[in-house]
Amino acid sequence: MSATTIELKHPEQGGITELVMRRPKVRDMLASEKAKGGDADKEITLFANLCEAVPATIEALDMADYQQLQQAYQGFLS
Repeated sequence: MSATTIELKHPEQGGITELVMRRPKVRDMLASEKAKGGDADKEITLFANLCEAVPATIEALDMADYQQLQQAYQGFLS
């Protein structure tokens, strides 16, 4: 699987109802490690990159939807 679509359970008012996350590459991990901030900031940077979104979009997600992103990411690693 080269990408997965995450249907948002609690879409934001901006009209985004789904995000498409592509498979991560090593360069994505390296880019997130260079991001400023703590582990959460780095993960947000990584997910934004994989979903071709701005970090603010990821930050605005409901936690249930954010957990879906985390699960999708973990699914690529197994």
